[in-house]
Amino acid sequence: MLDLMGYQTYRVTTMKTILVVEDTNAERKLISALLTHAGFMTANVSSAKSAWEWLENHRFPDLILLDIIMPEETGLELCRKIRATPKWKNIPIVFCSSKSEDFDRFWALRQGGNDYVAKPFAPQQLINAVSQFLSC
Repeated sequence: MLDLMGYQTYRVTTMKTILVVEDTNAERKLISALLTHAGFMTANVSSAKSAWEWLENHRFPDLILLDIIMPEETGLELCRKIRATPKWKNIPIVFCSSKSEDFDRFWALRQGGNDYVAKPFAPQQLINAVSQFLSC
């Protein structure tokens, strides 16, 4: 189904939670708004450290949308830590980054990511990347 904004929305029987890890406030708000409009719940954090704390204190998200370039700890480092933690290792991780070279995509997937969306992205591209892992 297409809505007035021109991209497909999904009707999910149970709300799927996406942990959005993005250090730039404006981008985090945009991504969260797009995902919420598409029918997902979001939890939003601004750093790898905050993401780790969120994972330790909440139920598991259905998916993690992860920026690569962040201060202190990169998304790649966080991804490796998540994959090394048995209780979280199977959570789908979609990278969303301004690093858009083929090598960046290859390296992100090699570190344990399930998919990669380069910024800037079309709204439908992001929704499709996320939805493929959430049985919508």
